[in-house]
Amino acid sequence: MVKRDMLDILNVYEQAGYETSTFATTPAPMSAQNEATRAAKAGFDLIVAAGGDGTINEVVNGIAPLEKRPMMAIIPAGTTNDYARALKVSRDDPLEAAKVILKKQTVKMDIGKIQAFKTGEKEGQLVKQPVRYFMNIAALGTLSELTYAVPSAMKSLYGYLAYLVKGAELLTRLKPVSAKVTYDDGVYEGDISMIFLALTNSVAGFETIVPDAKLDDGQFTLLIVKKSNLWQIAQLVSQVLKGGAHVHNPQLIYKKTSKVNIEPLNDDPIKVNLDGEYGGDAPMTFENLKQHIEFVANIDEMNTDVTTTKIQEQFVEQVEKLEAKGGHDDLPEEPAEQADQ
Repeated sequence: MVKRDMLDILNVYEQAGYETSTFATTPAPMSAQNEATRAAKAGFDLIVAAGGDGTINEVVNGIAPLEKRPMMAIIPAGTTNDYARALKVSRDDPLEAAKVILKKQTVKMDIGKIQAFKTGEKEGQLVKQPVRYFMNIAALGTLSELTYAVPSAMKSLYGYLAYLVKGAELLTRLKPVSAKVTYDDGVYEGDISMIFLALTNSVAGFETIVPDAKLDDGQFTLLIVKKSNLWQIAQLVSQVLKGGAHVHNPQLIYKKTSKVNIEPLNDDPIKVNLDGEYGGDAPMTFENLKQHIEFVANIDEMNTDVTTTKIQEQFVEQVEKLEAKGGHDDLPEEPAEQADQ
């Protein structure tokens, strides 16, 4: 649909004041990532990623390391489009998704930075791997393999049904991983069924897995599912579907943190899923880069508590309206929670 609407989409961005050019990604590795880097270094003010979460991830990886980073917009064209859901951008109509730029609403989104390591030639030696970035979710454990275990063709044909079928298969061979997880105010060491590290409240099509996530507060939401049997996993899923009651489940550690380090405790590989794709194996260190990339967003459709900045914007708007009327006695008090931002 994006190709069908391309001329109209380009016209929308020109209405918004941009001169436009397009680039079609190729099957070559890191095609979107390399083009994003080139465009950013060439001085483009806005990069629009048209595709699924994997394409957005590539573009983020292309600009996140740069000192001067252009603004980003997205036009969803994938299967789940979790990031579009978080930004409240239309996932069904590419043209409507493009029109969000005309609202002139943006959010400076947190981005996850990953430093991975692998075993060197000397015993006990760990060698740094190239830095990577993610914008929505990092997940570890058997169930985290679900997204990249489903073939792309199956995703396109059957959508969420494909995930349900594959999930049922994976549940029958659920195996915990043994790891040490270090975060800002604690450490958990032992057998773990799954680890989630979320930047938004939109995970695998659900908005209740991380019900209190903020998009720009510099904090990951860390979920550690302790070693669980099938019944306990089913109970957690049921609580997720009931609106987020799982956060109080004793099988779950639910924390806010700006950094996380994950180390395997044995030789079994711990695969990492980054934004829906295989992203390597632990050990890994994750760092939250607060408000690192500015994204075009449909703020009008967002809940008022998903960002820290929107509260301040509403305060400023109230002040400006009252000052325009010449009134100062009734000025609202500045939100206390903004004092530390």
